[in-house]
Amino acid sequence: MSLLASLLGCDGNIGSVEPAEVEPPPYEPEPGPLRRLAAHEYQHTIEDLFGDMVVPPASLPSDERPGGEFGLIAVGVSTFALSGSGARSYEEAAYSVAEQAMAAEGRDAFIGCTPGGVTDDACVDQFVRTFGRRAWRRPLTSEERTRIVGIANDAAVRLDDFHGGLEFAIAYLLQSPYFLYRAEVGTPSETHPGWHELSDWEIATRLSYLLWSGPPDDALLDATAAGELSTTEGIEAQVHRMLENEEKTRRGIRAFFDDMLLLERLLNPELVAKDPEQFLHYNADVPPSAREETLRFVEDIFLRDADYGEMFTGRRTFIDRTLASVYAVPAPSREGFGLYEIPEDSHRRGILGQLSLLMGHSNKTTSSATKRGAYLRRVLMCQPIPPPPPDIETTLPTASDAPTLRQRVARHLEEPVCAGCHNLMDPLGLSLENFDAIGRFRTTENGAPIDASGYLDGRDFEDTPGLGRALAASETTSRCLVRTMYRYGTGHAERPNETAILRDLHDRFLESGRSVQTLIIALATSDGFRLVAPPDEVIATDVEGSEVSE
Repeated sequence: MSLLASLLGCDGNIGSVEPAEVEPPPYEPEPGPLRRLAAHEYQHTIEDLFGDMVVPPASLPSDERPGGEFGLIAVGVSTFALSGSGARSYEEAAYSVAEQAMAAEGRDAFIGCTPGGVTDDACVDQFVRTFGRRAWRRPLTSEERTRIVGIANDAAVRLDDFHGGLEFAIAYLLQSPYFLYRAEVGTPSETHPGWHELSDWEIATRLSYLLWSGPPDDALLDATAAGELSTTEGIEAQVHRMLENEEKTRRGIRAFFDDMLLLERLLNPELVAKDPEQFLHYNADVPPSAREETLRFVEDIFLRDADYGEMFTGRRTFIDRTLASVYAVPAPSREGFGLYEIPEDSHRRGILGQLSLLMGHSNKTTSSATKRGAYLRRVLMCQPIPPPPPDIETTLPTASDAPTLRQRVARHLEEPVCAGCHNLMDPLGLSLENFDAIGRFRTTENGAPIDASGYLDGRDFEDTPGLGRALAASETTSRCLVRTMYRYGTGHAERPNETAILRDLHDRFLESGRSVQTLIIALATSDGFRLVAPPDEVIATDVEGSEVSE
């Protein structure tokens, strides 16, 4: 049993890793989800379909995280039902987009044909064939095309306007469940009796939203129509091609880490508010800049195909003048963000020294070892922390009695009812105490020197860089990334019957030098990505998913 599982006060199922020699159970797939487009996926899809012709609507149904604030939005979109008001907002958005498209200067090129009159069946059908395939991410049947042509013609006659009629056809396509949802149910497999295999069109959609956070392009749709996604080699070839599109790849990797790292909380003023009288360097520009720094940081690791360990030890980051002021360093660029190389003697390393973590998981006036430590455990190590028992006194000693946070939280680590869980969180959070509630570096607190030492699962370290090295060396963090990527790509929380897939993915990840690009390729070509259980075998699952022993 691991050290973590033996700690008092927390349950034993905290994501510890079983010894490598323990064989996982045989792989069995889970049912494929029905995934609504997340808000950012909807925005990206509209941008890809219409280009500069339209401004995507901003008022869309909000995305929820299953199991509280630490679940993935990518899983939540297949967990929560759409409300009536949400459906109406999609309807309004569809008509807004359609109206903009038909009023745009480049509409004739967008339509792809010149109408011969108020109605023109051939022109509308040609448009529906082309645009409909891109919007619904599959070819439309003849019955579907006939229905949509009829909608366009009926509206055109009533309005005495061909383009006004086509506006209704576009709105119909954008309101359809075939546009708003990604169904991943597959068909009975010939090689795996009792299971389903995703269709090539479903695989193409999974690929594009995994890699690009948006819809398939024409090249991927053409390859799918030609049967090229029917083989592992064909899928891998498309993944390599898609990764060469740097703009969309950047968008995709940003979407994944935005979801994984909970970065949207930085855009909520209530969650990251700080006392302006105490923190003179804090203003409304700091949180969005902090989010952008972390997104550019993870982009850089991915595009350089660097070791994922740089997430915790890296000295390359990207900051603007707002962040430079907080970090007390020269701004690398007069405008916007520029590459900044963190000095060797600095205490900042990787995400551990970035405001997205330090400021995003602190209190309004003070840092928080518990919040920061819980974030590291839950998000970067995939280890759940139970809530505190009811009626527990959480008030800490005052600064006059205990000047440093380490002294104030000491009783958390001593009282048996608290120690089990706080021993998981506080030693990690205390190693970040050289940074105050907004992430400014300091060596003292209330005049007393700060002790930033800590330990991670039996490994002692002296400061934040030491914590970074411990996290980088830990297989728990690499397994967590694999697990999170699997959840993100498949739309569900893994269960014990998928342990073998996760182990295989982790092995390939380590063999590659922890290349996130290799992990994505391994996931996209795995049985876990292509196989699902039949829809009638759907079983109820905990939205947080079972913790899998790997």
